[in-house]
Amino acid sequence: MATGRLGVGETLEALNAAVGPGSPVWFKETHARHLRVRDFLAPRSALQARFRDGQVPECVFHAVAGLHGPGVAPVLRCASTPAGLSLQLQRPAVFERVLGALASYATPAKPASPGPRVILHCPALRCNPDTLRLSQLRAVLVADHLARTLRAHGVCVCPVPSVRDSHMATFLQKLLVDWPTTSKCVSTETLRTRVLAKLNSKETLPPGVLGRLCLKELVEKRRSAGYDTSIDNCWVTEDLLSVLSELQEAVRHWPEGGDPGLDGDPDAGVDDCMVVHVVSCEEAVQQQKLDLLWQKLDEQAPLKQKHLVCGPVRVAGVPGTLMTAPEYYKLRYAQVCKASALKHGGDLAQDSAWTKTFDVLSVATIKFEMLSTAAQNQLLLADSTTSTKGTKSGTFVMYNCARLATLFEGYKHGVERGLYPTFPLVSSLDFSLLHDEGEWLLLFNSVLPFLDLLRQTGSLASTPGLHTPVRTETVCKFLVQLSMDFSSYYNRVHILGEPRPHLFGQMFARLQLLRAVREVFHTGLAMLGLPPLSHI
Repeated sequence: MATGRLGVGETLEALNAAVGPGSPVWFKETHARHLRVRDFLAPRSALQARFRDGQVPECVFHAVAGLHGPGVAPVLRCASTPAGLSLQLQRPAVFERVLGALASYATPAKPASPGPRVILHCPALRCNPDTLRLSQLRAVLVADHLARTLRAHGVCVCPVPSVRDSHMATFLQKLLVDWPTTSKCVSTETLRTRVLAKLNSKETLPPGVLGRLCLKELVEKRRSAGYDTSIDNCWVTEDLLSVLSELQEAVRHWPEGGDPGLDGDPDAGVDDCMVVHVVSCEEAVQQQKLDLLWQKLDEQAPLKQKHLVCGPVRVAGVPGTLMTAPEYYKLRYAQVCKASALKHGGDLAQDSAWTKTFDVLSVATIKFEMLSTAAQNQLLLADSTTSTKGTKSGTFVMYNCARLATLFEGYKHGVERGLYPTFPLVSSLDFSLLHDEGEWLLLFNSVLPFLDLLRQTGSLASTPGLHTPVRTETVCKFLVQLSMDFSSYYNRVHILGEPRPHLFGQMFARLQLLRAVREVFHTGLAMLGLPPLSHI
């Protein structure tokens, strides 16, 4: 049997190379209706633009039909159709390759050496949680999700600031946000000396302000980067210097307890370090001022600084931005409890066995609401119970994860009762028995491309300009679609069939596929800081 990890990207690259120089013409199918007859398509319009009258040369046709190479999925047939050049894979062989090596498709590989260094700065974490706005909460959740995804791909992440407020630390624990805490304060003495040396001492200053520095020259120099051209002066306060000092400390001395290999390394330098400021839209201009002030006061400030600005958050039926983050959490928690009471009967919120489940469901509801929309876009939240229902909610995703747990628990009990044999070696399974269209949908749309999708989510593209286009919504959307596909399949196909020997082969092949689905679920939820549930 061939070895090596198959990849959608590698297959598409090989397909386009077989067609010859020019723009890509092939794409991967995703819709169930199209996947009944093909897996990849080169549309007729793209072929007409590439070849005269859209007639594919015979040599190209044969090259595509005989496609092979590292990471390239084995081809069954290639045919010219009214829609274009249609290609179908050897599906049993793909099932065997993927399901025989689950870890390489469901879990990011650990890098051999530490990756680049990223300072992930989220100013909202300096607030009191009782005054935390929903747009700031969104920034906190985006930063946490980004940190988890970057770490999964070997990036050394230093979250800033370390949270000093005990109430904020408690609220973050409730939200299952992994962020460092500290009781230490960073000295601002060096920066204060630099500021005072640049100030006009004759100027009358407002209370608590050390002085005013002009940033206009820096804005003009970096006009092409995208800084707000209205920025002129910056009132320098002790609080502002404290923020800068903490960022300096993180860049020059990797915090103790940070990523392996960099703890307290004074020689880490700044050339290999990127700073990503994750801010709410209300904080965007102030963060630009801080960024420029850092460059003005510190000649060793990192040149690679990016801003991820989260769009505004509105709640339907609530005027302005009157709802705070703790009020929003209480609303969703109450809705989860009410929905569970209607489903199961009784006041389960008083049952300690359900308390943890309700906590996780509430956080899942919030994270999927906050993270399923591209971070830069405006977000409108529902204030009704629809937020905990429907196929796009975090509750729906967690419910299907729990269904998988129940399925495998049922198989385990069946083995203990002697109904089913123990699971055989994966190498002995016959994956040609997987011919339901829902089975291919789960493998081809979810398991096979999962790690490539995760890699895109954790990619900090080195695009020019101030802002970074990070796709933090990708994992939530992926898990929602996976849940819909799994739910449809699970409702239609009886996995644990009758305990008859001639049916065991298909049952084990299906269970191995659902093992892969379960691993993908667990990895995806881990990127959101959500634990899998065994029941709902």
